[in-house]
Amino acid sequence: MAAASNATIIGFNVRPDRKARELAELEKVEIRTYEIIYNLIEDVENAMVGMLAPEFEEVVTGDAEVREIFRIPRVGAVAGCYVLNGAITRGSKVRFLRDGAVIWRGTVSSLKRFKDDVREVQSGFECGIGLSDFQDLKQGDIIETFEEREVARV
Repeated sequence: MAAASNATIIGFNVRPDRKARELAELEKVEIRTYEIIYNLIEDVENAMVGMLAPEFEEVVTGDAEVREIFRIPRVGAVAGCYVLNGAITRGSKVRFLRDGAVIWRGTVSSLKRFKDDVREVQSGFECGIGLSDFQDLKQGDIIETFEEREVARV
């Protein structure tokens, strides 16, 4: 049965006999034996955690309010923004909010402070934000940046 279901045989305070070991070797079935129950429980827990898919949570890293829209030839619309909270980072993931509803998700493709390209703009400063594949900008919209962090399974 273990060979058919690709399972591992676990034994506690027992030893497989010679015929059982030979058959397991022939069928390529792993046999694990333990004499200490805590080692067995720890190995089973580690195996189960490894089988679970990783879980992610979104952490908001910054908010910026669109104050002005600039149309630049061959580039498109760029949002002139004021960073309200946190920091806006080039390349970070974005949720574009209008009246509290998410209308677009994407990434920050360009970030400028005056005429300089910058990697990050902190709260309390103004900047120009170019968004990948989104041009429908209006004053008062909120650009919310976030990152996804992996949560450890317990």
